[in-house]
Amino acid sequence: MASTAENVKELRARTGAGIMDCREALDKNEGNLDQAADWLRQKGIAKAEKKATRATSEGQVASYIHPGGKLGVLIEVNCETDFVAKTEDFQKLCLELAMQVAAMSPLYVKREDVPQDLIAKEQAGYRQAVLEEGKPEHMADKIATGKVEKYFEQQCLLEQPYMRDQSKKVMDLVKETIAKTGENIQVKRFSRFVLGE
Repeated sequence: MASTAENVKELRARTGAGIMDCREALDKNEGNLDQAADWLRQKGIAKAEKKATRATSEGQVASYIHPGGKLGVLIEVNCETDFVAKTEDFQKLCLELAMQVAAMSPLYVKREDVPQDLIAKEQAGYRQAVLEEGKPEHMADKIATGKVEKYFEQQCLLEQPYMRDQSKKVMDLVKETIAKTGENIQVKRFSRFVLGE
């Protein structure tokens, strides 16, 4: 079954993609709406990765205050143009990112922000713990590297599992918004405030 006007309309409503892209997605996936939506998402993420080097000098500082007023987050998210910074998709992304920081308490935006001496210290500590457990030396490095990866997943915002959908990372959410807006988007920095800390 190829694309029909009804299917194209439904896929557009679901993904926000253009008519020609929806038609192509449905044709390539034999009219299956779910597979076509996945295909479009993957195509959008691939396009998003190509935009990653473009300059981001616009954007906004977004905030989130948790009910009760004892926890708050400020986050700076950059994009290429003021026009995109005002779109609903960009604004929603900023709020979701601020809420992710509030809920999951990351320390860094991305793994490149983690100091090298801290990574080396973590790696050495994990390696020593593995050796003390009696595991062979050749396995210690591999296990320690895996634990450092887990550390990045916990402490780096973009590598954390997305709080609303654990099957994807926060970076996937950013890439999906890049695909929708057509512009590079970068998370610059954030601050998390807890009353009394």
